[in-house]
Amino acid sequence: MYHPEASRYTQMIYRRCGASGIKLPILSLGLWHNFGDITPFGVQQQLLRTAFDHGITHFDLANNYGPPYGEAERNFGIHMQRDWRPHRDELIISTKAGYDMWPGPYGNFGSRKTLIASLDQSLKRMGLDYVDIFYHHRPDPETPIEETMGTLDAIVRSGKALYVGISNYQSPQAAVAIATLKALGTPLLIHQPSYSLLNRWVEGGLTQLLREERVGCIAFAPLQNGKLTTKYLHGIPADSRAGHDPRYLKPESITPELLDTVSRLNDIAHDRGQSLAEMALQWVLRDEVITSALIGASKPEQIVENCKIVSAAPFTQEELDRIDALTRKK
Repeated sequence: MYHPEASRYTQMIYRRCGASGIKLPILSLGLWHNFGDITPFGVQQQLLRTAFDHGITHFDLANNYGPPYGEAERNFGIHMQRDWRPHRDELIISTKAGYDMWPGPYGNFGSRKTLIASLDQSLKRMGLDYVDIFYHHRPDPETPIEETMGTLDAIVRSGKALYVGISNYQSPQAAVAIATLKALGTPLLIHQPSYSLLNRWVEGGLTQLLREERVGCIAFAPLQNGKLTTKYLHGIPADSRAGHDPRYLKPESITPELLDTVSRLNDIAHDRGQSLAEMALQWVLRDEVITSALIGASKPEQIVENCKIVSAAPFTQEELDRIDALTRKK
């Protein structure tokens, strides 16, 4: 039987999520790539246990995480029964719908039928009565946003989700979503955009919007799918994502220009006494409008390393200026 580390809550920093009553750990665990059928079940269990033992209370999924689609949720349902049922009220569990999931016109995007059917399927796969956060995974260019947000409102009122979020929404779309949900009486809890040292688009207005509207923000891909580590500085390892699973990180994206930038960033991290991954995570979290950074891991020791940022020294202005000079236009 799993017995969590007794000191787990003293090992993590928690930030309030917007204007809500919820606090999230500054690091959350994403179950995207490493909880499908390509990862041994025992490794998955070690990842979840290591995360929780270090105070990570938020596990983030989506309907089509795998591979294959749905497998991450099915596997998490087994983990839930074996390890997490006694700790359900200590956890924030989220899932999403909006990307391709099943054939036909109703397995995608943001109609009322799609979102409700997808959440029902997700709850069944995970063996849960409700999720803590349900996200619309991406904007729908055809369905009226009033229908999509109205469905999120109805889902909260049904008790199948406690809070709702959006992901991949640009600033103007997010503003409409926030206003629509506010008018319905179900405030938007959180936005989940991509954000990293190499992908700073959210600084073009989204973070200011979220700050003004008091909406939380959780950054996905803060390590840019592994680019913001040192693993590719000396070639592409066979066991890396680019080496064996190039669906989301193609080898040709590891360019000499990228490697030069990463090498220079690594020099700054070394001067700070950090790994590049630690510095990249801490940088994303330097502004408290970012509630949490979403990490993925294939080995438990990666989670342990990432959690070192909890006790890391803050950035100096000189360090931030050096980082800006390398990444502002990336």
